[in-house]
Amino acid sequence: MEKSKRLMALDAFRGLTIAAMITVNTPGSWSHVYAPLLHSKWHGCTPTDLVFPFFLFAVGVAMFFSFGKFNHQLNAEAGKKILKRTLIIFGIGLLLNAFPFVHIKMENLRIMGVLQRIALAYGIGSLLCLVLNKARLLYVSAAILFSYWGLLYFLGGDHPYSLEGNPTIAFDTMILGASHMYKGFGITFDPEGLFSTLPAIVTVILGYLTGALISKTEQKRIVPTLLVFGVLGFVLGLVWNIWFPINKPLWTSSYVLYAAGLAQLVMAVMIYLIDILNYKKWAHPFLVFGMNPLFIFVLSVVWVKVIIYLVHFTDKSGGILNGYAWLYKNAFASWAGPLNGSLLFALSHIIVYWLIVLYLYKRKIFIKI
Repeated sequence: MEKSKRLMALDAFRGLTIAAMITVNTPGSWSHVYAPLLHSKWHGCTPTDLVFPFFLFAVGVAMFFSFGKFNHQLNAEAGKKILKRTLIIFGIGLLLNAFPFVHIKMENLRIMGVLQRIALAYGIGSLLCLVLNKARLLYVSAAILFSYWGLLYFLGGDHPYSLEGNPTIAFDTMILGASHMYKGFGITFDPEGLFSTLPAIVTVILGYLTGALISKTEQKRIVPTLLVFGVLGFVLGLVWNIWFPINKPLWTSSYVLYAAGLAQLVMAVMIYLIDILNYKKWAHPFLVFGMNPLFIFVLSVVWVKVIIYLVHFTDKSGGILNGYAWLYKNAFASWAGPLNGSLLFALSHIIVYWLIVLYLYKRKIFIKI
């Protein structure tokens, strides 16, 4: 199988992931969301909890093919590229946290976030992948996952994997400061914090190793090989879950294996359909998303913040609604009901964003960092 064909499946996988990410992040109302489109309240894993690790996994797979031009060795050019990309992605994440710059004070600015985690996991993961051979990458990944488990267990309280008792809070508070952390769980706890980014690096490494596996495996054996490793990761994650619960906010080691296993299974199916059976038309919408993933993610965040913080309407009772709530209420919930209206609100945004990236795709405009 040619490298370009493999990357077509990767781009479709990445596009599917980014479309899912925007869908679950943009319901019309968080009070009216179908259960599969919500994150687990704490332990456990819903389809929504797989979106972020799938994206990080795709980052790792893409890294393997991208680093081919450096012969998978760390040199000055590769190091410069990694550092530049890491800083830019992290900086964009910070700017998104502050945007639209009228409602936030710097002393309360959240430092971490989705893009910041992507940046750090990519940056550190890239260096490890270029410095270590594949066998040592496996050893280091295992060491990270087991060390993270031990650190949480021994440094935590009586309930080290609970929201209140996990030690990531103390570590992140010490480094970041409580005023710069997420408060959405009702306490100061950052689900994209520094401590829990450690196992997220392994998610990227597993993607890189999967890219290497795809590259060196005969075409007829790629799908069964991915299926075997996917099932292995999935089962190991479930077994580890007995002692170290699958948990996205903590990005637990069992969650890393469980999500990576499922990502390999999904990728195997997409490679089989797109590259082997040559069924490509169904994947075209996802391929379009996959060619400009970070751009469309940033655009989606900017748009939502604009209509929440800068656009306001007065309803019939004289109350003030932000543009987000007004759009949901009047354009969707008014005729589709609160639950279906909330879903249609998200899907309509996906359609609009797709039309934007389709315009870029047809003109071969690919915004890369």
